[in-house]
Amino acid sequence: MCFRLTLVESIPENLTYPSGSILHPSTYTSWRDLIQGANESIDIASFYWTMRSDDLNVTDPSDWQGEAIFDHLLQAGKERGVKIRIAQNLPSPSEPNKDTELLHSVGAAEVRSLNFSRYFEQGGILHTKLWIIDGIHVYIGSANMDWRSLTQVKEMGAVVSHCPCIAQDVLKLFEVYWLLAEPDAVIPSPWPLKYRTTHSMDAPFRVAFNDIPAEVFLSSSPPPFCPPQRTSDIDAILHVISRAQHFVYVAVMDYFPITLYGKSTKFWPVIDDALRKAAVERGVRVRLLASWWSHSRRDLPKYLKSLEALDGAAGASIEVRLFHVPAYSKAQANIPYARVNHNKYMVTDNAAYIGTSNWSADYFISTGGVGLIINQTEAILQQNATRTTQQQLAETFERDWDSSYALPVKDLPLLQSKHRL
Repeated sequence: MCFRLTLVESIPENLTYPSGSILHPSTYTSWRDLIQGANESIDIASFYWTMRSDDLNVTDPSDWQGEAIFDHLLQAGKERGVKIRIAQNLPSPSEPNKDTELLHSVGAAEVRSLNFSRYFEQGGILHTKLWIIDGIHVYIGSANMDWRSLTQVKEMGAVVSHCPCIAQDVLKLFEVYWLLAEPDAVIPSPWPLKYRTTHSMDAPFRVAFNDIPAEVFLSSSPPPFCPPQRTSDIDAILHVISRAQHFVYVAVMDYFPITLYGKSTKFWPVIDDALRKAAVERGVRVRLLASWWSHSRRDLPKYLKSLEALDGAAGASIEVRLFHVPAYSKAQANIPYARVNHNKYMVTDNAAYIGTSNWSADYFISTGGVGLIINQTEAILQQNATRTTQQQLAETFERDWDSSYALPVKDLPLLQSKHRL
């Protein structure tokens, strides 16, 4: 059977590219269409919710898209009889999740909150962003349930349509969260069969997306949340890097080969070593596009420079740039936690990886996240496909890499002063 995979993205207001640049359907229209097309069920795994204008201390005309999505969900659950389940991170004073409280209070959704501190001494969060619609459609990507993720933050995701096999496997990921959010839940040992998968990086799904053959699997973190046969997120990332022959392009908000959120800092060069090895031993061209914004950690450039320092040694090609989303008005500058490239993806000549995690150790050790991995290389080699997912994602990366918003790390002082209001 042939299914459809569509890359979807959020482009912050006033961020523009030259005419002819690749663009994808918006996250907003994709979410709207998924909700409006739902007949039976909507399952959402999320970090936090700020979809409405009154969820923040600041309002902006661009919040209308979040308001509209919230209203569509409210209508689906309350008026159309669609069963909505929401698994979310445990609310906190800074992230009270008033939206889900309202959906639950009016009977539009069933909501469970997952407390990672029950399972990990160092704590953690549910950082996943996924949707399953009617058990046949899926969204996975970087966008939070936040109006800013639709109009003020740059996001990348994928919608898989009319694909029960993939959707049912994603549903297994959701069911893990749903189980572990129960009041007295413990991590099962062993895991019941209903949570287990038969597909992994060693045994991927073989489907056709947009008439193009594809090998596909899902990954998950943290490892204790992975039932038997489920590929962990870090193993999926290492798998994709290890099989690259010509290039590895990485677009992530944060890149740190350390832990960031524990009581003490631990060195964790797992991904860093894999990228260096690919460049030195196999001559793979490595490009990493990280983000620079008002909340960037000041030591981020040091780790990026450390990786880039290998460029030219033993024939290695490693380049690093920082992507900055300018604020074009005082109003945009005053929106908290906005104007940032929030992407979390990787593309190589052999595969595309679309994830929900930043690239620091914590996200693979004690944080909930997922990845969607697509390989359409066979079709490329047979020259019977010109618009594979990985080709589209590579073109998207190159669009951003070559844009005026991306600068080498050495030009950080210029970046810091370039768009001051």
